[in-house]
Amino acid sequence: MSADVVIMLASRLVVAGVAAFLAIVLWSMTRDTAWMFIVIGTIVGYGEVVLSTLESLGVVQIDVLEIGGISLFRVLFAILPMLFFIIAFSILIARKRIR
Repeated sequence: MSADVVIMLASRLVVAGVAAFLAIVLWSMTRDTAWMFIVIGTIVGYGEVVLSTLESLGVVQIDVLEIGGISLFRVLFAILPMLFFIIAFSILIARKRIR
């Protein structure tokens, strides 16, 4: 594994780890539905970073379950954080329109 790949993996792990840690701290401070979805999206995003790192190191294999030649886990981990963010933003927008 080349040095640039190691630096990229390490930097993604550190930044995503800090974001996940802060999301968990926020989780303990709020019970607001919209913020909970943002926290869940951040934690799932960190899970994607960890899973990608483990795959790069050869520890796990993500492409075990494929549908139509596309890895189901890759698609899920790429889309799920954004889906949680969409739900959170939709809740916030709906709240502002109701008032």
